[in-house]
Amino acid sequence: MDPLLIVGVLIVLFAVFTVTKSVRIVPQARARNVERLGRYHTTLKPGLNFVIPYIDRVYPMIDLREQVVSFQPQPVITEDNLVVEIDTVLYFQVTDPRAAAYEIANYIQAIEQLTVTTLRNVIGSMDLEMTLTSRDTINSQLRGVLDEATGKWGIRVNRVEIKAIDPPKSIKDAMEKQMRAERDKRAAILTAEGQRQSQILTAEGDKQSAVLRAEGERSAAILKAQGQSQAIDEVFQAVHRNDPDPKLLAYQYLQVLPELAKGEGNTFWVIPGEVTSALQSVSRAFTEGLPASPATREAPPRDGRAARRDDGEAQQLARQEAAEAEQAAAEAVAEAADADPSTGPRQLGPGPVTPDALSHLTEERPAWQERPR
Repeated sequence: MDPLLIVGVLIVLFAVFTVTKSVRIVPQARARNVERLGRYHTTLKPGLNFVIPYIDRVYPMIDLREQVVSFQPQPVITEDNLVVEIDTVLYFQVTDPRAAAYEIANYIQAIEQLTVTTLRNVIGSMDLEMTLTSRDTINSQLRGVLDEATGKWGIRVNRVEIKAIDPPKSIKDAMEKQMRAERDKRAAILTAEGQRQSQILTAEGDKQSAVLRAEGERSAAILKAQGQSQAIDEVFQAVHRNDPDPKLLAYQYLQVLPELAKGEGNTFWVIPGEVTSALQSVSRAFTEGLPASPATREAPPRDGRAARRDDGEAQQLARQEAAEAEQAAAEAVAEAADADPSTGPRQLGPGPVTPDALSHLTEERPAWQERPR
């Protein structure tokens, strides 16, 4: 092969390689630092960039997007001398590629160590209970310290989150027992409050029910008393308006007398002393002759035979009515005796009332009944 041809091919290959080395394409949200003759020269922006081959040195790309780094759990001692393991998550973003490359050798490792030291400083001033309940406070303090320290590194810390806080197993058991006791306490308190409220509501209901029942009974008693008052007033007005004579009242008394002995629990009943006079009044009412009416006085006199016939009919009618009155009184006495068969009715009054006691009521006859027939 011709040596000139070989040299020409090598020159072409070198030129292609040189052109390729002079062209650099940087993706979006990326950056590359360039050193010229060992000194920082520029930072390549996203897009097409040209450098001088063999003079400029292009470093690896730096990601400008927000990054997430999860660190391993770190043992931390609290203020009350308890060792807890805390797992953290860090969100950061490179804002200055030159500072991130030249101000610190490994910014990821630097951020991790700074996070651990800051976390131990913050947790050391808190007890376990405060540590478990103050995550927002711990996050804000960590973020403030890290952002201030990493600012000169061209890094911005956006957020620091505590992913987990793991106390020792013995502390977990004690916390579980405490939480169980607290829950039991709250359950007992709620149960007692419920029972108390239930009893209060029941008592209020009973009170309102008793008040309403009493008001109803009072209204019913008032209405009943008003009704009885009106009924008594009506009866009283009717009696005085019709002006009944004593004979009618005596007859009504005899009609009510048998009702006194109808009760099942009656062991005695009282016969007033006025019963004899009442019976006499009834007997006299049936045996005395009616006064002559104006029509009778004005009627012409009848002959002796017609007068005797009328007197006989009147006497027979009077005897029949007197016998009915005696029978009614005897039935009243018998019904009173049937109320207690073992001892018989007890009475308060002038003496026993029997049919023989009524016999003297018919001994007195009016003069018109004793006339010869």
